[in-house]
Amino acid sequence: MPDAAESLNARVSAKTDAELLEVTLGGVWRITETRPNWNDFVGSQSPSRVRVRMDEVEKWDSSLLLFLFDVQQWSGVNGVECDFGAVPAKVRTLLTQLTSSHEKSVPHDRSEGFVTEVGLAAQDAWKKMREIVHFVGECILSAWRLVRLPHKFRWKDCVDEMQQCGAMALPIVSLISFLVGLIMAYQAAVQLRQFGADIYVADLVGLSVVREMGPMMAAIVLAGRTGAAFAATLGNMKANEEIDALSALGISPVDFLVLPRIVALGVMMPLLALYANCVGILGGMIVAAGILQIPPAAYWVETQSIVDLSDISTGLFKALTFGLLIGLAGCLRGLQAERSAAGVGKAATSAVVTAILLIIVSDAFFAVAFNILGI
Repeated sequence: MPDAAESLNARVSAKTDAELLEVTLGGVWRITETRPNWNDFVGSQSPSRVRVRMDEVEKWDSSLLLFLFDVQQWSGVNGVECDFGAVPAKVRTLLTQLTSSHEKSVPHDRSEGFVTEVGLAAQDAWKKMREIVHFVGECILSAWRLVRLPHKFRWKDCVDEMQQCGAMALPIVSLISFLVGLIMAYQAAVQLRQFGADIYVADLVGLSVVREMGPMMAAIVLAGRTGAAFAATLGNMKANEEIDALSALGISPVDFLVLPRIVALGVMMPLLALYANCVGILGGMIVAAGILQIPPAAYWVETQSIVDLSDISTGLFKALTFGLLIGLAGCLRGLQAERSAAGVGKAATSAVVTAILLIIVSDAFFAVAFNILGI
């Protein structure tokens, strides 16, 4: 076996006797100098016992302790007996202290258990639920103040928001509603033609659009367009401390910023849904005339025979509810946004996700409720 791996000051030599590896240290060990590496020294050897001697060491400091600590750690990992009996007692004491301090500094497993995670999740859900209930309560009180003192409401801001979320949204609502009506009519035509029931395309498209797809498509468009805009606007105002300034002046942010937006969406959503219904029926009429050769007059008469006022009113009630939910979600996430550019972006994303989730959940609730009531 090779004798040593030497440096200018510190020296390490070894000899092998059966399964015993006797390591002899010598020279001057200083922390400022390069010290021998135990792993490089021992290489691929696999003794069953290691004995360390310090007979030739002239001077030493913590560099020697670190080398002995490496020997001790290697021995523990590889299951090798480490004998420091020939090492002075003072060195062994310092080595024991070093080992003890190292064990205390090793980070413990601080991962949370299942019960802890469930508890924290429940606590976080309860906190968020309280914030939502508090915000909804403030909006209800603000709406009551609007009924009692309508002259103090910011009607100009409300009209501006109506234009943004209503008139400015007509192009995208028109496109999506037309394509949805066209797709539904085309899919229905393929199936109904097999049974000679072509005229019932008008029934399927009319009921589906008026009761479900018209309000739903308009709501999803406004959730991505207007809900995100509300969250981004309020989040940016919060980051710029404008909302704090309103509170410092004694002005309620809900009255000043939130309620005009919610009222604007509540007013415009039924109108947009009614417009989406007309455009969706028009898309179905074009497919019926082009593929099934059904005259537009016959299509319109069949639509009138199947769609009554109750169908239209249920769709408009859904649209009103969707509009209020979109406004609440957008304003809530905007007021909860962090005071940074990244926080504003997260708030806008969260507003869209929350609004769409509330739309789907409320639509499922309406489906069950209308079925029970026979509407």
